Amino acid sequence: MYCYQCEQTAKGTGCTAVGVCGKDAATAALQDVLVHVTKGISMWAHRARQHGAVDAEVDVFVVKALFTTVTNVSFDPERLTKDIRDAVAMRDRARKLYTDAAGSDAETLTGPADWQPAADLAGLLTQADELTIDKRTARLGEDIVSLQEIIIYGLKGAAAYADHAHILGHDDAGIYATFHEALDVLTNDGAGAEELTGWALKTGELNLRVMELLDTANTGAYGHPEPTQVRVTPVKGKAILVSGHDLKDLAMLLEQTAGKGINVYTHGEMLPTHGYPELKKHAHLVGNYGGAWQDQAKEFDEFPGAILMTTNCIQKPRETYKARIFTTGLVAWPGVTHVSGDFSPVIEAALEAPGFTEDAPEQTITVGFGHNAVLGVAGAVVDAVKAGQIKHFFLVGGCDGAKSGRNYYTEFVEQVPDDCVVLTLACGKYRFNKMDLGDIGGIPRLLDIGQCNDAYSAVKIAVALAEAFECGVNDLPLSMVLSWYEQKAVAILLTLLHLGIKGIKLGPSLPAFISPNVLNILVENFEIAPITTPEQDLAEILG
Repeated sequence: MYCYQCEQTAKGTGCTAVGVCGKDAATAALQDVLVHVTKGISMWAHRARQHGAVDAEVDVFVVKALFTTVTNVSFDPERLTKDIRDAVAMRDRARKLYTDAAGSDAETLTGPADWQPAADLAGLLTQADELTIDKRTARLGEDIVSLQEIIIYGLKGAAAYADHAHILGHDDAGIYATFHEALDVLTNDGAGAEELTGWALKTGELNLRVMELLDTANTGAYGHPEPTQVRVTPVKGKAILVSGHDLKDLAMLLEQTAGKGINVYTHGEMLPTHGYPELKKHAHLVGNYGGAWQDQAKEFDEFPGAILMTTNCIQKPRETYKARIFTTGLVAWPGVTHVSGDFSPVIEAALEAPGFTEDAPEQTITVGFGHNAVLGVAGAVVDAVKAGQIKHFFLVGGCDGAKSGRNYYTEFVEQVPDDCVVLTLACGKYRFNKMDLGDIGGIPRLLDIGQCNDAYSAVKIAVALAEAFECGVNDLPLSMVLSWYEQKAVAILLTLLHLGIKGIKLGPSLPAFISPNVLNILVENFEIAPITTPEQDLAEILG
């Protein structure tokens, strides 16, 4: 195997024997094959669209296939093998869509468009060996492959958000068309650095549109997030813990557990769901348990109830809780029970588990500062800046992870001056979200915007402030200090670059898939820089 798509990749260069995430070589190889066939689907679907032919099932399949290969989603070779077979059938369906529409003008396509899978797992793994990154690098060169990988990781991240929106009934034909076109470009070995750089920024633009679509889907279904205190200590009673990102899964679980004497807790990126009116109205959504995804083995082991994983972030379950953890959606782990829509097995496991035997002392944190809430007090924020009460804004957010160096973000927020406001999002906030930073004239100094996809809220807030001050976003007293782990973070970074945001500080390490020459492009055009020390970075930012 060769995989370097996440921040924790072995030795900072690439996982070659087993993934740091827990992915074995077979799983990695099958994911490479699935991406390859998915490119083939898009080759046909892109051309079919040019003849006015569209198939919604083809569109949705491509998005789900890409999301399946995001870090910490599917670890099950059996399911991935089925996914590949399904992808080949969908590829043939897309080909027929195109040939029927094009008629005598139909092209003959090769590569992923006509690739045929081996009959068994051993054969698929042999085929996968020809698709590895190092083989492409030997053929195309380091810089071209680096740009290709940046695009495919951005597409994977955007696909995750598009899938969430689709689940809530929100789709956009233009978004699907861009997915197909981008994947088609990646099959063209003749695409040069300039074209691929342009597509990296187009992928950022695509992700912005997808995040906007998902924001509309989430707020349309569950209302705009509002500032809400969330209990972070347990209460007595039977319990279910929900981790991942998917709001609809949580909503369905809350409906199915109503009146059953079971308390529901959020974990990881599900924490912001407490701010949504239509979710927090359920009295048995009692609080948040634990922190970010990388601590789940210990936290899930200690949690005395059932656990539901709704999207990526799963780690190898310990045997001590393997019988009471469940997956849904695209998440898969060999030997873990998978459920879909009907959460009866999860409820039964919760009722059989002991639950919490007593209330812990109550502690709370505040969430729910999405764009609607923050822009509702934008006038007060602008006045505070003009009066000199707020000197600077910091967006400190992104992914958390187990790799050393992430204590930087804790120390950075601790050292932010009292006349500055910290906005945060995604699970990186667990490094500091229990700090009491106080307020400035009634405006909290720590504003939790939400999940990673709520970077859209951050963008809306920044644009609104720029309009209020009649300047560009880069002219605002706003600095972004970001942490990354997986492909959704790549998609968000590309979105920020598409918007022309400069001066981003990124850590805890730079992506292994960015070649030195490509890094130089990012530095020269966008002034991206790696984090150093909190003291040095704060001094540089604040002058």
